[in-house]
Amino acid sequence: MISPFDYFTHRFACKRKQEERARRIADLPPAYLRPTTSADRSILTKDIQDLVQDVHNEITNPIDILRAYGKTAVRAHKRTNCLTEIAFPGPAESFINDGDVDLEGPLTGIPVSVKDTVNIDEFDTSVGYSRYTSCPKSEDGAMIKLLKQAGAVPFVKTNLPVTLLSFESTNDVWGQCKNPHNHKYSPGGSTGGEAALLASGGSRIGIGTDVAGSVRVPAHYSGCYSLRCSTGRWPKSGGSTSMAGQEGVLAVLSPMARTLNDLTYFTRSIIQLQPWRLDHSVHPLKWRTEMENEIAEAKQLRIGVMHNDGVVAPSPACSRALEEASMALQRDGHIVFDLELSDEQHAYAHSGKVDKPFDSKVPARMPSPYEGLQLASLLLNSDGCRTFLSHFRTGESSDPGAAQLSFYMRLPRFMKYLWYCWVKYVKRDHIWAGLLYDWHAKSAADQWKLVAKREDYRARWIKYWNSLNLDLLLTVPNATPAVPHGGMKDAVSNCNYTFLWNLLDYSAGVLPVTHVDPLHDQLPPTFPPLKRLNGVARGAYKHYDARAMAGLPVGVQLVAGRLQEEKVIAGMKRVEDALAKHSLTGPYRLMEVD
Repeated sequence: MISPFDYFTHRFACKRKQEERARRIADLPPAYLRPTTSADRSILTKDIQDLVQDVHNEITNPIDILRAYGKTAVRAHKRTNCLTEIAFPGPAESFINDGDVDLEGPLTGIPVSVKDTVNIDEFDTSVGYSRYTSCPKSEDGAMIKLLKQAGAVPFVKTNLPVTLLSFESTNDVWGQCKNPHNHKYSPGGSTGGEAALLASGGSRIGIGTDVAGSVRVPAHYSGCYSLRCSTGRWPKSGGSTSMAGQEGVLAVLSPMARTLNDLTYFTRSIIQLQPWRLDHSVHPLKWRTEMENEIAEAKQLRIGVMHNDGVVAPSPACSRALEEASMALQRDGHIVFDLELSDEQHAYAHSGKVDKPFDSKVPARMPSPYEGLQLASLLLNSDGCRTFLSHFRTGESSDPGAAQLSFYMRLPRFMKYLWYCWVKYVKRDHIWAGLLYDWHAKSAADQWKLVAKREDYRARWIKYWNSLNLDLLLTVPNATPAVPHGGMKDAVSNCNYTFLWNLLDYSAGVLPVTHVDPLHDQLPPTFPPLKRLNGVARGAYKHYDARAMAGLPVGVQLVAGRLQEEKVIAGMKRVEDALAKHSLTGPYRLMEVD
C-alpha cells in the first residue's frame, strides 16, 4: 500500500502476528502447559550428547524431550517475550512422529531454537519488519536442512531488533524482549531472544547471526555461551537480513548454547556433517581435532589480554571479570601478558584520522582498534543506511541506535561538517569527530578504497599477532554489562570489542564469568564526569549503574585467528576450568530452570 496509508497495514500486521502467537500458545495441548515434572527436570539438566545417547539407546523418547523444552520455552517467553514463531506441537511433533527424524544422527531428538532470520518451511521470516509478515517460506534454509539431517528438531524462532543493528531486541511486530535476569534491561542483540531463551533454560542450543557482536554481546548480557565463526565455516544461505548484499563486514550464522559442553558438541557435530554439501558459501574444511587438542593439551599457552581498545575503557564490572579470568589462567601456569596501546596509538585514536595507518614495519605495535572501528562502521553502512531503511512502512518504529546512525547519515554535508568541527575543535572530542567525519554514503570507488584499507589492516593485525606468537587473545565482550531498554540511542557506537573481530574475520567466543556486584563494581570516585568523556564512552557510561545492574551477567571474550573455531572452543574450556579452580567466586552459576 502507498505511504502514508501503509501505516494502517503496518498496525494491522503487527496485531495479527501477536494475536497469532498468543493463540498458538493458548491452544497448546496440556502436555506443554503442565508444571515441570521430575522426568522433565531429568531431561532439562542433561547435556545434549547424553540426551542423544538416551534416544539412541531408546531410553528417552524425542517427543518427551520436545515437550520438556516446549513447556520451559513457553514459560521463558511469558517472562521475557523471547519467542516469535512457534513450531510445536505441529511441524515439530510431525517431524518426529512421521519418521523423518534420523534416529542415529548426532543431534537426534534435540530441540533447537533459531533466530527469526533463519528460514523454516511454512513460517514467516519477518526479521521484525511488518512488511514481511504473512509471507511464509516455501523451503527450509540450509541451516534447518542440516539440523534435520542431524536428527535435531527446530521448534521455535526467537526475537530480534528491527534493522538487526542493535544490542537490544525490540520491534513493532513482536514487541520488546527482556533480559531474564532483570526485565528493565536488554537481553542483547541482535540475537537477544535466543540468549534470553537459552539463559532461561528453554533451549540448550540455538542459532544466531553476528555482524558486529550479535551472538557474543547477547551471551555476555544474558549469561550463556556463543561462538562467532569465521565466514565460510557455518552454513549461511536460506535466511533473511536487513542488509542484503552488504559485504564490507560479512554477517555469519553462528552457534549459541546454555553450556560450554553443549556449544562444543553442537559445533563439532554440525561441521562434521560437511555443511559445504548443502551451502555453497561454506568452505570444505573438516573439524580439526588436532588443532583442538593442541590448545586443550598444551601445558603453557601464550595469551594476550586487551584491557582497553583506546575508545571506551571497560567498566569496573567488566574489568573485574577480565581480571578474574586472566589471573586464573596465570595461576594455571599459562603465560598471560597485557596488550597495551602505545602513546602513539592513543594519540592516533584521539586524532580521529582513518587515512594514516601506523608504520607496519614495527611488528610488535598493535594496529589501532579505533582505526578498526572507523573502517568497520564505514564499510557496514556504506550504502548510507538506505537498505535497512527501505523495509520500513510508515510509522514503523526503528531501533533507537539505528535511528541515530541514519539521522547523522541524512544530515546535509555542510551541516555535518559544521557539527564535526564543533565536536573536534570546540569540544575537543577527536574520537567522536573521527567517526562523524566520513559518515555518508559511499560511491563504488570509495567502497573499493575502504576494502583496500580493510585488507591492509588485516595484514598488519596478522603480522602483529605472529610477532607475539599468540595462541589466544582475551578481552571483554563489551565495555559494560547490559544496557537498559532504549539505551542503544546513546550506546550505539559502543561495540568495538566485538566489531573488531568481525572486521578481521577472526573466530571468537564468549563465556559468562560472574555477575555485577552492587558494591565492588561501582565507578571509583576518580572517574571523570560524563561530559569529559569522548562521545562513544559517554554513551556507554550514561547508563552504567552497578546498583541498578546488580546480578546481571558479565562475560569475557576469547579470540583466535581466522577459521580457528577449534582453538576458541578448546581455549574457552581452559578458561572455564581455570576459573573453576582459581576464581574466588567459583564457576559461573546458570539461571535455575523453573
